[in-house]
Amino acid sequence: MTDAPPLLTEQTEDGILIATLNRPERLNALDLATMDLLSEAVLRFRDTPELKVMLIRATGRYFCSGADLKGGQRKISPTGQTARGIRENHRLNLNGMQQLWDEIEHIEKPFVVAHHATCVGGGLEMSLSCDFRLAARSASYAFPEGLFGVVPASGGVSRLARICGPHWARWLIMANKPADADLALTMGLVHQVFPDESFEADVMAFCQHLAKQNGEQMGAAKVAIDLCAELGRDSARHVERMANSALMLNPDYLETMRKYMSNLGSKKG
Repeated sequence: MTDAPPLLTEQTEDGILIATLNRPERLNALDLATMDLLSEAVLRFRDTPELKVMLIRATGRYFCSGADLKGGQRKISPTGQTARGIRENHRLNLNGMQQLWDEIEHIEKPFVVAHHATCVGGGLEMSLSCDFRLAARSASYAFPEGLFGVVPASGGVSRLARICGPHWARWLIMANKPADADLALTMGLVHQVFPDESFEADVMAFCQHLAKQNGEQMGAAKVAIDLCAELGRDSARHVERMANSALMLNPDYLETMRKYMSNLGSKKG
C-alpha cells in the first residue's frame, strides 16, 4: 500500500498541465478517488487561461486497466435491474465517466494522452475522448468487455467507430482482438508511435509544440473538425467560414498578418 495520491498533477512553465495516473499496484484502474482527482484536474485546465495543453500519462507496467470494479462508486441516480435502469447507470453513474469523457471532448483546448504500456477498457475510452493519442512501442490496446458478453458503453463503441471506422471497431469489439502499437497506428487509433527509450522526451516535445500554437485557432478548429466530420460537404463548408469569420477578427491574427505583409513588402523593396 502507498500513501501517494492515485493521480499526480504538475504544471510546467510553458503552460502544460500533466496528470499522471499513479496506482501502479492496481494497474492504474480508475476508482472513485482517481476519477474525482482527474475531474478536478480537467476543470482546472478548462478554467485556467495560462494552461494551454493537458497531458495524461501513467506510471507502472500498465497505462490503465480500465474501471476498478472494487474501487467504490458514487451513484447520483438510483438504477434498478432493468434495461432502462442500466442505460441510466451508464449515463449518470460509473463515477461520472461519460460526463468527464464528454467534457474532455468539448473543452476547446488540446488534450494529449501518452500510452507507455497496455491501455484497455475505461482507460481506452478516456483516451478516445482526447485530441491526440501518442504511443510507445510497448503500448497495446484492447476492449475486454467482450469477455463478459457486453460492449464498452462509456463512449467506447461510438468514439472508436468514429475515429477508426466500423472496420477496426469490429476488430477490437466484436472479435475481441488486441492491437499492438503498430496496428493501432494503422487503425488510426494513435497519431504516432515513438521508441520506448525516448518516449517521455518525445511526448513532452509534442506538448511543447502544441503550447506554442494559437489558442483561439485550436479551439475553433477542435469544434469545426468535430462538426465537419458529422456534416455533409456544403454544411461543412459553412462551418469553415463561420470559424474563420471569428478568427479573422482576432487581434492576434490581424497583427500577425500585418507583420507578414510588412515583411513581404520589405523583401520586394
